[in-house]
Amino acid sequence: MKILLTIHETLDPNSGSAGSTIKLGQYYQKLGHEVHYYSIDNLPKWLPTLIKELLFPEFVANHIAKLSRQQPVDVVDASTGDAWLWAKIPRLSRHKSPMLVTRSHGLEHLKHLADIEDAQQGNLRLSWIYPLYRGSFRLWEVATSLRYADLIYLLNREEAKYVVEQLGVASERVHVFPNGIPEAFLNLPFEPLPEATDTVIRIAQVSTYIPRKGIHYSAPALNKILTRYPHVHLSFFGTECRECPSVEQVYRDFDPTVRDRIQVVPRYPHEQLPSLLKGHQIKLFTPISEGFGKALIEAMACGLAPITTAAPGPMEIVRDGHDAIVIPIRDSQAIEQALERLITNRSYLEQLRHHAYLTAQSYSWQSVAQNRLALYEEALHPKEKSLANV
Repeated sequence: MKILLTIHETLDPNSGSAGSTIKLGQYYQKLGHEVHYYSIDNLPKWLPTLIKELLFPEFVANHIAKLSRQQPVDVVDASTGDAWLWAKIPRLSRHKSPMLVTRSHGLEHLKHLADIEDAQQGNLRLSWIYPLYRGSFRLWEVATSLRYADLIYLLNREEAKYVVEQLGVASERVHVFPNGIPEAFLNLPFEPLPEATDTVIRIAQVSTYIPRKGIHYSAPALNKILTRYPHVHLSFFGTECRECPSVEQVYRDFDPTVRDRIQVVPRYPHEQLPSLLKGHQIKLFTPISEGFGKALIEAMACGLAPITTAAPGPMEIVRDGHDAIVIPIRDSQAIEQALERLITNRSYLEQLRHHAYLTAQSYSWQSVAQNRLALYEEALHPKEKSLANV
């Protein structure tokens, strides 16, 4: 198969959505398929970033049309909102057109609802342009791309329910698939916590430092924990993004007396994450809205016990009390209590760490790619499948 993967972001292997897109493409190639990419990077360099985002569907439509004339592809696998314009353009030979797959990296409609609630609570300030684009037209673009898609790949059951019940998409076209983690993250040595009672406990938060990741609720809880327990250290990895505060601003969220036990690594090569997490035991993951939680499963594979909110993405991965502590969204006290429980109960911490490590081993990109490709094949060759079943 020839597959075109599109994404309305810079194709950065160290970022979440773009990194997942690259990994999918790499494993499709390993499985014998030809893969092409189209991203914001392909647009004219002189265009402002906002204009690139606004015009990306137009560029995608033009690119697919050009490919159809020169080197046709079998499948256009586009992130939500990318290919709605191409899908709506009437085509005389629809049966010869590429199959359209729309994939979510976190459904925008659910993120929008979470942002509105956070703004109402005073924890998020939405710009004046938000209701003009992201809170309106962008949602229409995403909904249109979903309604016109031949197949829809979503990250969790809550997204699937919303797409079917609220957007009116036929359920037979909707499929829930996880993201994967690189092979290098799988089957790493599991390092038990040393027996000494004064062993340093290290907490890791791997995410951008933005309100959607729950920082308004996690920072106060972490401040109290660090003050109460001098042997606890805290690491932030990957805090940097376009709208994120500086490293200095992150430190300012914490009492000066505990800052010497905090490290902030704003950006890192993705393959270095297992090394960065070495010696950490607890993964704090408190999103308000999350499609999947790739950083969560990666930390679990590195032997960290997760504390996570009951957002749709994490709930696809973990079970409360088995391989994680699951807490309510927007609850600083629950974060503090969960952290204290793991810090003061070493046997429970080790139990969760071990179960989390085992859970993570089933999330390989190869199996994810194989399962997604199987649906491509089934949709492209339905007659062959029917004959095989006769």
